[in-house]
Amino acid sequence: MNPEVQAYFDEATFTVSYLVCEPGGTHCAIVDPVLDFDPKSGRTSTVSADRIITDVRTKGLIVDWILETHAHADHLSGAPYLRKALGGRIGIGEHIKQVQRIFKDVFNLESTFNTDGAQFDHLFKDGERFSIGALPGRVLHTPGHTPADLTYVIGDAAFVGDTIFMPDFGTARTDFPGGDAAQLYRSTKKVLALPPETRLYLCHDYKAPGRDEYVWETTVADQRARNVHVRDGISEEEFVAMRTARDAKLAMPMLLLPSVQVNIRGGELPPEEANGVRYLKIPLDAL
Repeated sequence: MNPEVQAYFDEATFTVSYLVCEPGGTHCAIVDPVLDFDPKSGRTSTVSADRIITDVRTKGLIVDWILETHAHADHLSGAPYLRKALGGRIGIGEHIKQVQRIFKDVFNLESTFNTDGAQFDHLFKDGERFSIGALPGRVLHTPGHTPADLTYVIGDAAFVGDTIFMPDFGTARTDFPGGDAAQLYRSTKKVLALPPETRLYLCHDYKAPGRDEYVWETTVADQRARNVHVRDGISEEEFVAMRTARDAKLAMPMLLLPSVQVNIRGGELPPEEANGVRYLKIPLDAL
């Protein structure tokens, strides 16, 4: 069984969310949903998530899963809002616990913040199998961008998060806390060992120079032939040298600080303080 996939592109964060449906059935999963956030005002909104809600309800679908490929550093997750509206379980990789430990210290979070992953409904292990109705899926642990990145293989489709971008753009950065270029190389090879016809769905597209349109679907065969960073024939040593040099020149994502401290909470906003207001922290000279 191969899934029916609908994409939702958020140009403000260059993020693609997905509605993944059981073919001919009523069950679905949502992958990497966005909560809209205005960094100038600190206001959140649900325009992006509401588009998905409308389609799920219009089609009469049952949400089994809300799947996070990792704790994103470029957008806030809309997972809790979607779960409240549609049901389903929020899943992420079990190594989110490592990411939580790192960033609890970075943000000096409240002592009651737990680093056991309990903010999520399910923590996936490498190789674990799951289902969307009758549609089978399995999990690949693909670290390197962060320690907790997952690829969800569902039928002939794989949702790769930030591990790989379009062939003309390459791969994800590895300079965040817990990132590792050698790990990322091995993770890309794990993804590219899938059958050549496997559809790869990306979490982002930034329009490589010379390309006019945003694109977020490719194949294993196309990546192996053309990816500028990890096509066939590029060694791990070459990749690590390239990735390290490239990362040293990259600016921090605009929403990294608000995104990570929300997303390690499973998408929940920080707790209200005594005045009834929630606050995000900005650590100075720490990253």
